[in-house]
Amino acid sequence: MKRALVVIDVQESFRQREGWADSSNPEIVKPVRRLAEAFRSAGANVFWILHEEPGSGGVFDPASGFVRLMDGLEPAGAEPVIRKTSHNSFTTTNLQQLLTIAGVTEVTLCGIRTEQCVETTARVASDLGYEVVFVTEATSTNAIAHRDGSGRTISAQEIAERTEYALAGRFATIMTVDEVVASIR
Repeated sequence: MKRALVVIDVQESFRQREGWADSSNPEIVKPVRRLAEAFRSAGANVFWILHEEPGSGGVFDPASGFVRLMDGLEPAGAEPVIRKTSHNSFTTTNLQQLLTIAGVTEVTLCGIRTEQCVETTARVASDLGYEVVFVTEATSTNAIAHRDGSGRTISAQEIAERTEYALAGRFATIMTVDEVVASIR
């Protein structure tokens, strides 16, 4: 089994959005960096994914200057930085091709937003035949208001728990940063 870390959307765009300080993990760089260092030390691949919305005029528009890894994260050597325009990291990229070329059969996922781009990538990766490890503590999200405008919300903690319930045993294995680091040595 050959493993790779896929870091999804841990980019400055999110820090520019209202409510970043209220996200579930405003210090996401720390666990992500720890995972990246562990994978590198083990000689495993690391792939960096950035979400962009060209021509939107917002913080995800490459012209904004915010579509870059968060300060404190840097690709090492030839680690690819892949740009996507869909929620999952496969549909609008060559990620699957790069994983196949590298012989990867298991992907470890982390990033922003827990229930959106990271969960969607986990589901697609599973459908494509990869073993998937989902590291919730190395993800981040915000509370979400109910669509009816009633003021009801689901908290970021509840979103993370729901995501784990939905993925575990179906699409992914849920692991902590410590568990992943110990398993990759």
